[in-house]
Amino acid sequence: MVCAPQSNFRRQGLLIMGPDIEVESKMQSGAVVAILPCNDLDLSERFYGRLGFTRIESSKEFPTYRMLSNGKGQLHLTTADAGWAVPGRNPFGLYFYLEDVDVWAAVFRDEILGNGPEDKPWGTYEFAVSDPDQTLVRVGWPSRLRKVRATESA
Repeated sequence: MVCAPQSNFRRQGLLIMGPDIEVESKMQSGAVVAILPCNDLDLSERFYGRLGFTRIESSKEFPTYRMLSNGKGQLHLTTADAGWAVPGRNPFGLYFYLEDVDVWAAVFRDEILGNGPEDKPWGTYEFAVSDPDQTLVRVGWPSRLRKVRATESA
């Protein structure tokens, strides 16, 4: 049996004892995973499901903590303490590097903040939306890689 280091989950009151072989086999030392406070875990899980995330089997027994994976990365959701995720004052943000930005923009068409996907001065082609707790969620891809792919396709 593979066990997560106890110190990682004690703060959340969790100790994960069961292995999730597929996810664990893709883990690499030094990987970073965001832990996002949410007011409604079900609503947040559905939102991030639209970005291709599904719940990792081993997290199904914890009512206040959910581990999601899209096969390449993870996002952990936790029940927010009162006052942490206040609509209009939420300081959290996430950036998802997804190659097919225009495809993802179509999924979130009616929720995009500002203009649709566009090249930004910092070198990414991206758009932004808010999750159910108004966490800023940006979806983008490096502009230069997008241009190289377009040239190769022509």
